[in-house]
Amino acid sequence: MSNEASRRDFLKTSVAAACGAALGGAAAGRSGASASVASPSPLPIKKGVLLGMLPKQLSYADRFKMARDVGFEAVQAYTTPDQHEAEEIKKAADDAKIKIDSVMNMAHWEYPLSSSDPAVVEKSLDGMRTSLRNAKLWESYSVLLVPAVVNPQTSYHDAWTRSQTQIRKLIPLARESGVVIAVEEVWNKFLLSPLEFARYIDEFKSPWVKVWFDVGNVVLYGYPQDWIRTLGRRIVELHLKDFKRLEDGYKWVNLGDGDINWPEVRKALAEIGYSGAATTELEGGDEAYLRDVSKRVDRLVLGVSG
Repeated sequence: MSNEASRRDFLKTSVAAACGAALGGAAAGRSGASASVASPSPLPIKKGVLLGMLPKQLSYADRFKMARDVGFEAVQAYTTPDQHEAEEIKKAADDAKIKIDSVMNMAHWEYPLSSSDPAVVEKSLDGMRTSLRNAKLWESYSVLLVPAVVNPQTSYHDAWTRSQTQIRKLIPLARESGVVIAVEEVWNKFLLSPLEFARYIDEFKSPWVKVWFDVGNVVLYGYPQDWIRTLGRRIVELHLKDFKRLEDGYKWVNLGDGDINWPEVRKALAEIGYSGAATTELEGGDEAYLRDVSKRVDRLVLGVSG
């Protein structure tokens, strides 16, 4: 039985346990160790790359092959409504012997679940349904979802309650598909602390709604290692990028060139027993650039020297 199938079976048999989990409890997911036992070094994390980082002038087949050749084990693909294209992506991944570990939902910014407009919400739900079906076809573990956007038209309270109501409608399809809905905080003025994020996820009382944690997104107002320890085994997916503060602002930079304390991040991931995928979300580039990014993940995140 594959690791992905084992994880899905574990999810299907752990609903009762997840429903009773407290804030600090172990949640169903991909972390195989208890939160109190540190994982051995190097960390057992699968290296992933965002499909958009691979050269767009290449065919899907050549992009997936390049991802594998430079050292990545998984790819995060985008929502793909066209069934023919979705099948092409699946074949390219299968032929390259690389996993499409997750799907980045593409409808949540333009059509947020927190909108007061039913037509907007329905477009958002439809985008998630497509993403979940893509994930089932590709045998992916999760779909990334930005759950809500706080803006002058949508209060924080409304963003919370409206998005939870809509996500609950998606849980049956997630369960049927064997795919986790992984909620991400991404500068949407929502879920602004790890304590809030944990509470938001726990209120679903479902193993099918967990955390997608982006290491770089919280650096402006927090410390990723603190978020990791607080969210614990609610985290089922990671995005990797780095962030540097400047005198006149900030900028996104390559892994290791910013302000993230990678040894502390690695230590925190070991403490919670994280063993899922870590997907780079950086600027795209050629084969030499991607190979360098892969080696940075080895050194900074997995703890592999050389």
